[in-house]
Amino acid sequence: MTSTETALRQPERVAVARLHAMLELLPTALDKQLAGESLTAFEFTLLEALWEADGRRLRLSALASRTNATLPRLSRVVTGLERKGLVERTACPEDGRAFNATLTDAGMEAFLATRPVHADAVRAMILDGLTDEEIDSLAALTLKILARLDPDRRLTITACLADPVDASCPADPAP
Repeated sequence: MTSTETALRQPERVAVARLHAMLELLPTALDKQLAGESLTAFEFTLLEALWEADGRRLRLSALASRTNATLPRLSRVVTGLERKGLVERTACPEDGRAFNATLTDAGMEAFLATRPVHADAVRAMILDGLTDEEIDSLAALTLKILARLDPDRRLTITACLADPVDASCPADPAP
């Protein structure tokens, strides 16, 4: 097989270039919108995961899975949120080797205050102008790509693919 036979076709190159550009631009654009709230988009995602969790607490490994983060990155961000008083890190009572992150009252206030700003930013940058069907297609297409990137189903967002009979996914927000 020659290199021209394996090269990407023009539409494939365009699709990948556009996806790459979006992945590069979106986090910074969201961070910019949340700057007035003194949170990054990733910090918001982390607080949201804790807010949704039972007891507002998650083991760090579970929190990493829900936020699509590596443990080292998650640990650094949790440390920063601890300094702000938004999260507490405590030893896990069920496993002395593990640690939990717990949302503090201040963290809950920060999350709830930032939620409308985040929602407005996501709508303005991503969802406005898309039909419900296009939003469903976007969700389906990105999940299809994520399934290839995370074949072991390490991330909560792809864990739902392990049991295709159940269409619900633990990473989906509650209706």
